[in-house]
Amino acid sequence: MALARKRFGQHFLHDPAVIDRIVRAIAPRTADALVEIGPGRGALTHRLLETELATLDAVEIDRDLAATLEAQLTGDARFTMHTLDALELDLDGLARLRGRRLRLIGNLPYNLSTPLLFHFLETRGAIEDLHVMLQREVVARITAEPDSSDYGRLTVMLAPYVRPQRLFDIGPGAFQPPPRVWSSIVRLEVLEEPAFAVAADYGKVVAAAFAHRRKTLRNALKGLVRADQIAACGLDPGARPETLTARAFNDLAAVAAGT
Repeated sequence: MALARKRFGQHFLHDPAVIDRIVRAIAPRTADALVEIGPGRGALTHRLLETELATLDAVEIDRDLAATLEAQLTGDARFTMHTLDALELDLDGLARLRGRRLRLIGNLPYNLSTPLLFHFLETRGAIEDLHVMLQREVVARITAEPDSSDYGRLTVMLAPYVRPQRLFDIGPGAFQPPPRVWSSIVRLEVLEEPAFAVAADYGKVVAAAFAHRRKTLRNALKGLVRADQIAACGLDPGARPETLTARAFNDLAAVAAGT
């Protein structure tokens, strides 16, 4: 049995009850093109292939694990292994090949979860939804509401593009080796059109606002948006960033971009 490699942040899911619950949440359909990020030893992969999905592409950076899983599933024409870093995955090309939008699944490495999510959403037109396992605290941030302690940059950056739903938590004992933290499954439904027309400086304004959470908008956005411009957007320059909606940040970004 392949050992977990620390450099890849590997924790292999092995609990059958949890695996079944994940598959029920995904609810694969006969026309679905699924993409599993980091299949590892293939516990979820094998279970997914018991359903009536159309295709399953697996993306695994660990060459030894990829070779083992590919050998196990060589007889299933629905399965394709891609041995590469998920950050190098061409989702647009894969969606064209499969002839439909993709459904992404995966236990994302905790140290790369945010870069991976942003990478996937760069080609969001190729994606129908994501069912991903992340550190519980990260899922809390993704699904947070304004004016809460978990609300922050990640919440606001994802808000225009996805409809998030926290599904359930998973304890460390469901993995081998067990991580030191709890995990959660989150469903991210990719919106066919962004919730609003995202201004060019949206990311810059959001990053500046949350760089120092205790600062007011007036101070956090100094050099980007003036206090009078903040007020002209119907916002209090003395407000804290965590009280603003994503759309309010976009209004500020439009001012910062001069549009």
